[in-house]
Amino acid sequence: MPAVPRPSVLFVTDLSYEARGRRYCDEDIHLTARLRADFDLALCHPRDAAALLDRFDAVVVRNSGPVLHYREAYEAFRARAAELGSRVYNPLTGRGDMAGKQYLVDLSRAGYPVVPTVDRAADLGLLPEAAGYVVKPKLGADSVGLRFVTVPELEPGADGTLLVQPRIDFRYEVSFYFVDHDFQYALYAPDPERRWVLEPYEASAADLAFARSFVEWNTLDLGIQRVDACRTADGGLLLVELEDLNPYLSLDRVAAPVRETFAARMTASLRDLLG
Repeated sequence: MPAVPRPSVLFVTDLSYEARGRRYCDEDIHLTARLRADFDLALCHPRDAAALLDRFDAVVVRNSGPVLHYREAYEAFRARAAELGSRVYNPLTGRGDMAGKQYLVDLSRAGYPVVPTVDRAADLGLLPEAAGYVVKPKLGADSVGLRFVTVPELEPGADGTLLVQPRIDFRYEVSFYFVDHDFQYALYAPDPERRWVLEPYEASAADLAFARSFVEWNTLDLGIQRVDACRTADGGLLLVELEDLNPYLSLDRVAAPVRETFAARMTASLRDLLG
């Protein structure tokens, strides 16, 4: 009896992408080595993904870098995936960073526990008083275009394109990692001046309820999500980012059994995507 062909997966990553304090390529090299046990796998740069989509059963978007560095290619990828009905992981229907930063404005207006965020001059008065404020592009990433100001402001004509937030006095930042809606692990940066130096974090029931509320708010039944938050001076948590496109996983910061559990759960999730 002939062998049943294995599912083929196109793994989209930028192995040359550089980030402060991290080597994103190492994570994808190790993760693809694990996934090859279950799938026929090929790697490609995000600029090449649209042209290769029709040759694979599924496409996994991983550490492909900030979209603003290749926006035209990314839009072509999304259009081609829609045209072909491609199975994309994460599915391209996310409401978090995958769709830009508008969700921070929407969640702030709706009263969710997020860093207060506005995108229009008329709403600047809704921000709390703070020692300083952050202005950043709504479609930005990795601090590109970010600037600090003492008074909240938006330049004429900038409505809808920039975000303004107060600078939060926080104790530390913490990230919660999910596959589908299943919590996997949490990491935190105990030193706010060294945000890239992460350590395992023991999440409480209240922490997980906070993180799950945003995973449930999103529309993704399948995929990897990272909920980034800050622990404020009064002990509460505020959402900083809901990363649902290509979240860096910091798998090198967790124990080997946790990495294996994550890889096994991701494999099962991919099989669910493939049907």
